[in-house]
Amino acid sequence: MTKLTWLRKNLFNTWYNSLLTVICLVLLFWLLQGVVIWAITKAQWAVVQVNLRLFLVGRFPPTEYWRVWVVLAIASTLTALTTVVFLGKQKLTGLTKLVAPWLSLIWLLSFPVILWLIGGGFGLRPVSSTLWNGLLLTLFMAAISIILSFPLGVLLALGRNSNLPVVRWFSILYIEIIRGVPLIGILFLAQVMLPLLFSADVRLDRVLRAIAGLVLFSAAYMAENVRGGLQSVSRGQVEAAKALGLNTFFVVLLIILPQALRAVIPAIVGQFIGLFKDTSLLSLVGLVELTGIARSILAQPQFIGRYPEVYLFIGLIYWLFCYSMSLASRRLEKQLNN
Repeated sequence: MTKLTWLRKNLFNTWYNSLLTVICLVLLFWLLQGVVIWAITKAQWAVVQVNLRLFLVGRFPPTEYWRVWVVLAIASTLTALTTVVFLGKQKLTGLTKLVAPWLSLIWLLSFPVILWLIGGGFGLRPVSSTLWNGLLLTLFMAAISIILSFPLGVLLALGRNSNLPVVRWFSILYIEIIRGVPLIGILFLAQVMLPLLFSADVRLDRVLRAIAGLVLFSAAYMAENVRGGLQSVSRGQVEAAKALGLNTFFVVLLIILPQALRAVIPAIVGQFIGLFKDTSLLSLVGLVELTGIARSILAQPQFIGRYPEVYLFIGLIYWLFCYSMSLASRRLEKQLNN
């Protein structure tokens, strides 16, 4: 089907559809024209240029920026390898083919290294978590929360389908209670209540408490997404696997979970995207992530009132990361369905 045929079939197939298409195009042109004129002639982008460092790394010590660059290099390399492995399995050659079986372990081992580089210690200058600001903190919180909430959500989904009443009812109560409380409430509870569970000598870092809140909240929603996938696996496959002599653990690990997770990839990635955006609420509990650093920049005397420029810039950052996750999800689905 040519582009012209597609346009006639979908946008100009009837007179009223053609009229609606023309009206939408005019409105879209008018809106884009206004935005472009404002961005070129009226917007003061100096607020972004002058504060770009604050947007990206906040108050992280300038002398230690090399550590952030090393972290970026590690994350970029592993992301590229993961993309090649999952989206091009039939074309793996050389080093990529050698690394592929160990990719999960390499990712797992990279996080202590990244945490060491950002936080310091063991030969590196310590950097307090109060100096982890801006996009650096947003990405760190989102990545750690996603990694921890995923396995916890899978366990809760399996627990909700368990034949053991204690496990099943605990999972149900946890999921329903957490889903009935807003995230901001969970974050405040994590900041206030978690320190009460430990002795006075133990002082939990504010970042650690925020991660706990995000993980506990996201895991409940992740469990429901995974449970939908578990229900899509036919009972006959489970019975066939058991007839071949597989015990329950291997049936779940090798038969049920791979099919269940494949069926709900869009929902899982949607949950990850939501969690990434939910990090913007951390500014309400005293953490200066991307939204928090934007508010502090807007408090600068020379940039008071520059809300459109600042929020358009951070909105673009959020969109870039969220769209990248969505694009990777669609490509992964296409690869797995081939």
